[in-house]
Amino acid sequence: MEKRARRTMLFAPANNPKMLVTAHLYGADCVLFDLEDAVKYADKDAARDLLAEALKTVDYGDTEIFARINPLSTEFGRDDVKILVPAGLRKMRLAMCETPEQVKELDELLTEVEKEYEIENGACKIQCSLETPLAVMNAVSIATASPRVTSISFGAEDFTRTMGAERTKEGKELFVARTMVVMAAAIAGVDAIDTVWSDLDDEEGFKAEVKTSMNLGFAGKSCIHPSQIKIVHKIFTPNKEELEKSLEIVRAAEAANINKGGVITVNGKMVDIPVIAKAEKVVRLAKSAGMIK
Repeated sequence: MEKRARRTMLFAPANNPKMLVTAHLYGADCVLFDLEDAVKYADKDAARDLLAEALKTVDYGDTEIFARINPLSTEFGRDDVKILVPAGLRKMRLAMCETPEQVKELDELLTEVEKEYEIENGACKIQCSLETPLAVMNAVSIATASPRVTSISFGAEDFTRTMGAERTKEGKELFVARTMVVMAAAIAGVDAIDTVWSDLDDEEGFKAEVKTSMNLGFAGKSCIHPSQIKIVHKIFTPNKEELEKSLEIVRAAEAANINKGGVITVNGKMVDIPVIAKAEKVVRLAKSAGMIK
């Protein structure tokens, strides 16, 4: 399973030519080009073609590029895959994913496309978007439905609408769902990406929610505006003391070679696999922030 920081995932409409060329320059760990909600029905084919051309011609550097494809149950979903994968897309968010069967359907389609275009089997990865109560209840089976799944994301707007609940800035109505998504990700060994914050004028509210996301165990936050990126990175980036402790644990674990199980002692404290995994995450985040090379 790939290991990299996904602190920020910047949404960008796939029908915006400027964003297709510049979105990665804002410094997000990931950019998500949206073919679903952000694109009107009549514009979906054109948006897909624009994204395909961008994937062929734009150098996105180290930024991890995703596309939010349309559900395979729509007339656009399968074409999104068949056109964008040959163009270079290797990461896709499956919108409105509610069952493991939907993941397996996409897995099978990706296998067909990879074989047709002589792409390494399994090269294409999936992020499952959990946006309804059914999706959240199925979170573990969805996250473990395919080896291609590297992350799952939570969508609060559709979730609260489906529940008939009001989304508040405090987020109490989302606590159970968020926790279930994070737990499912932990069970599956994949990343969990938290939902967007849409009130760009409330920076303090956004900071509070990002801290909540991090404390719950999310790997990162979906962003709808470049101004949110630095805020998320600052909160998700470890301080110097955390990094030094984590580096010490990682080095001790490597020296003891206990990656498959066991316990070691670091500075008089017992350290086991979960603690080592957390330390490795801190080191990974520090590398993304440029604190270490």
